[in-house]
Amino acid sequence: MKSKIFKNWDWSKFNANNPEHRKKLTMQLKYFLAIPDREPNPMFAKSQEFIEDREKHQEGVKKIQEFTAASDFPTSILPVIEKYQQITYYDNGYEQIFDARDMSGLRRNGFDLMDIESNVEFLKTPLGKKAKLYQASGEKEHVYFDRYSGGLNWDRTLFDDEEYVTIEDLAIHYRNAAYQARAAVFYALIEALPAAQNIAWQASPDTLAAGTRGMLASRDAATLNLAAQTIILNCLNKGYGITPQNTTFVVLTPLQLRGRIKRALSFTYDQVGPTTEVDYKFVQVTTPSLATTTVYYVALPKFKCKAGYRMDLTTFTDFDILSYTDAQVGWMRYGGAIGDTQQLQRCAIAA
Repeated sequence: MKSKIFKNWDWSKFNANNPEHRKKLTMQLKYFLAIPDREPNPMFAKSQEFIEDREKHQEGVKKIQEFTAASDFPTSILPVIEKYQQITYYDNGYEQIFDARDMSGLRRNGFDLMDIESNVEFLKTPLGKKAKLYQASGEKEHVYFDRYSGGLNWDRTLFDDEEYVTIEDLAIHYRNAAYQARAAVFYALIEALPAAQNIAWQASPDTLAAGTRGMLASRDAATLNLAAQTIILNCLNKGYGITPQNTTFVVLTPLQLRGRIKRALSFTYDQVGPTTEVDYKFVQVTTPSLATTTVYYVALPKFKCKAGYRMDLTTFTDFDILSYTDAQVGWMRYGGAIGDTQQLQRCAIAA
């Protein structure tokens, strides 16, 4: 029986009582768990096969994020979906907003987030005059890498009875649970935005009445436009270099609002040669992981939205003679912060 998730692994040749076989299975599991890592795991970094598998996985994730239903998938992607090791079942949409960095090479307990303003101005300088110098000022916050862990007892009777499909399912669920937990931490940071970043549901620019076709989409489109405009104006003098032409905003949408916001982003008034009513560039990211499903978020991605991954999923195993199980515990360390809350706006969908 060929494995669907382990590389070149034939379960029919596996002997659970053979220490060498168990050691090889442990390495297979570590390989499988390391595939989603943002940076190559040092244990496999020199393996060309591992690098290629990571690239396939990342390409698959990128394409899969563009679709949400089976009917949406083009034929070219279906083979990717069918391979467990090429698909992500966890939610990593938050990485579209946060500047996520691999910090596994740092020997530190966190990273510093600088809230620095230089107030630099370039002024007309007559011949013989000196340039005016400005002093940078601001505060520094330390973001700590917190530890997260989860364990699973592998009952050895699963191996004795050759329940290999169950074993592979458990491995998939184990990996997904670890990365889903990480996603929840970063979505919670977004949902903790202060009320000052709230955008009220805007009136229809063409005063469409309730019950009129397109009224909801018209008001949502106006709300999206105001959110983007507010972010640009608030961040205009912070050195981000953003303009309406060069900036793409992320619209983080709860699953329950996906269709509604999708319609707003493409809303037109059915004119000849229509253009959409949204005035800015948006990319929609849908997640089922937001606690509140009656609002959505517009974000200027990256800049001071920072995420640091100190330790990717790292597993340790030990046999428990009292329960006839192999205890497997996974550890991760990561942290993040939103250094500039004005990069995001929380948008209402009702008055």
